[in-house]
Amino acid sequence: MRDPMPNAFVAGAVTLPETEAQLVARRQRVLGPAYRLFYETPVHLVRGEGVWLYDPEGNAYLDTYNNVASCGHCHPHILAATAAQAGKLASHTRYLHDTVLTYAERLLSHFPPELCHVMFTCTGSEANDLAIRLARAATGGMGVIVTENAYHGVTASVAEFSPSLGPAVPLGGHVRTVPAPDARAGDPAVTFTAHVQAAIDDLLRHGIKPAVLIVDTIFSSDGVFAEPAGFLQGAVAAIRKAGGLFIADEVQPGFGRSGEAMWGFQRHGVVPDMVSLGKPMGNGYPVAGLVLQPKVVEEFGAKARYFNTFGGNAVAAATAMAVLDVVIGEGLQANALKVGAEFAAALRGIGDARLGEVRQAGLFLGLEVVTDGQPDAAMAARIVNGLREERVLISATGPKGHVLKIRPPLVFSGEHVGIFTERLLRVLERM
Repeated sequence: MRDPMPNAFVAGAVTLPETEAQLVARRQRVLGPAYRLFYETPVHLVRGEGVWLYDPEGNAYLDTYNNVASCGHCHPHILAATAAQAGKLASHTRYLHDTVLTYAERLLSHFPPELCHVMFTCTGSEANDLAIRLARAATGGMGVIVTENAYHGVTASVAEFSPSLGPAVPLGGHVRTVPAPDARAGDPAVTFTAHVQAAIDDLLRHGIKPAVLIVDTIFSSDGVFAEPAGFLQGAVAAIRKAGGLFIADEVQPGFGRSGEAMWGFQRHGVVPDMVSLGKPMGNGYPVAGLVLQPKVVEEFGAKARYFNTFGGNAVAAATAMAVLDVVIGEGLQANALKVGAEFAAALRGIGDARLGEVRQAGLFLGLEVVTDGQPDAAMAARIVNGLREERVLISATGPKGHVLKIRPPLVFSGEHVGIFTERLLRVLERM
């Protein structure tokens, strides 16, 4: 997920200790100029455990950002499952193997019955790329509708409808953007539907048949918009009436993070045509997928075949199954609901005029940073970097870069909320 450039490290901006300076030089030499590091002073990490990450000196950093290791860093049950399967067989889906089938059945049991197929990939980008291929085959359309600062992946076709990647990656001519569903601009159930309908009408005026409406159901890159639940229903009805499909991108909010439901779309009372999964699906192991209704793949499946060398391999399936074990067995969805509410209440209780609206669903929170009520990206960057100095890791998001993005592992506790709040207060006091 793209974060604002003020939080990205630029060589020469600060003086680094010799070890880190050498690492930066090595990165630039071998990885090239396109990579970025978080924070004005980059963090050098060597291991992780639970909600903590550690640098070479053993200093602990509270991870309040990474939803990839959503079950906590280096969870022993997940590591054991990965190692056990890797020690037996690591092969793809063109041989019969029951692990991927057992996992698929377990995964699908957490979806509405209409969503009864799953196709496996390695990344969320790949899942969304596959979704677009299937949608074009199923609808005969090309038009894609996304929110104005959406991020859905980095493949060539998906980058064309990921406006948060910036002007260096131009949007495709078949793409239309709509404003994020901000309740301050009116009832999102009304305004978001109207904006989607306007985008559909514009596509049709230009002779482009709509294929999909795709949204990240927590609207993370747009600044986190979760309320009121249910506002997606009208927009979904509009795209379907136009002959298109609805794709719920659950790469960020999925697997219980919203607290109220396993998947973000369930908060809105809709059943998508396709659901893309990724990031937390393997707790750090690269596994992703696309859950879909059978009608979506009929046309594609009749004319083409799908194969992914690593997607759905035996180790990925075993790892992902262990993630489900932990999410369900340790009650992480319920924990996200409880601790997320405590976290939001703690942030609202700070009472600092520089902190604006708190947006939250479960353990996915956005906190506005403002000056005189107006977005202040520079101050948000100062807070992000100030927390880094306090050894708390977060980032910022939104088109104006002024929303603190708080998205800890789902094993976060009330004690950790207290640590975060205490250190945020120290940063605000220094500022």
